[in-house]
Amino acid sequence: MRVISADEVDSALAFPALIAAIDDALRADVVVPVRHHHTIARPDGDATHLIMPAWASGPGGFLGVKLVNVFPGNATRGLPSVLGSYVLMNGDTGAPIAVIDGTRLTLWRTAATSALAARYLARVDAATHLMVGAGALAPFFIRAHRSVRPITRTILWNKTRGNAEKLAKQLVDEGVAVEVADDLETAVRSADVISTATLSTAPLVRGEWLKPGAHLDCVGAFTPAMRETDDECVRRARLFVDTRGGVLKEGGDFVQPIRDGVIAEDSIKADLFDLARGNCHLHRSANDITFYKSTGGAVFDLAAAVLIARRSGIGD
Repeated sequence: MRVISADEVDSALAFPALIAAIDDALRADVVVPVRHHHTIARPDGDATHLIMPAWASGPGGFLGVKLVNVFPGNATRGLPSVLGSYVLMNGDTGAPIAVIDGTRLTLWRTAATSALAARYLARVDAATHLMVGAGALAPFFIRAHRSVRPITRTILWNKTRGNAEKLAKQLVDEGVAVEVADDLETAVRSADVISTATLSTAPLVRGEWLKPGAHLDCVGAFTPAMRETDDECVRRARLFVDTRGGVLKEGGDFVQPIRDGVIAEDSIKADLFDLARGNCHLHRSANDITFYKSTGGAVFDLAAAVLIARRSGIGD
């Protein structure tokens, strides 16, 4: 059994190939139970433990499970808030094949899945991308969206400006020009694609700020008590999710307005499975606002893990 490090994950992956692998997995026969979600009470803020299994239903496939810990208090320790490991196994025998750095895998697959959603939902001429939050996911989201849309302007906003400036410098050194914004409203009003990846429990993005044709891509708010957007966002937008089961159970941006009667469950037009399989024929006008809400799903992890294993010379 191989242990695959974060550096090896980076060497194995590129966004075009990973986005294609996830798109293919959404059309495959994969069993994806709703993930197990456990709250761990801690004096520095509740932590979350997630168990995310998935497997191919037929012979010759793979079985995998991701173990994820979300510890918000890690920011004060200089550690990532999200840490995890992925175990990839032979789907016919159950024999372990690899243990993959799950933290790095999650960063890649989360950004790739959002970029896939943008490929289906965002305007084809979307040129300005706003990233809300300067955490570990932010550089991956910036790179991923640039791989599916002609992004020529990237804006970054973070509650702590210094963290945004640090990330902007890193990306500029890679050849990606990034503007650091002080005023979130102004940044949102100018953006064609708005990505949010924060641990906020109160709305940051207001629906009245969204310009016609904008695409909203939210991956924070992964518990019912969390929120990155207000009710006006869901009122104005056509709503999409990565997985219905996950978002309707855990995604605060949709769970709260459904609970309060602002929208109904059937306000969600489609999930990524519907989009990939052609079950939803989206006719997007230039002024339509689209809102994609993600809480994560084991099918995306499995697709990434299999691609990593194959590109690392194992798993075939």
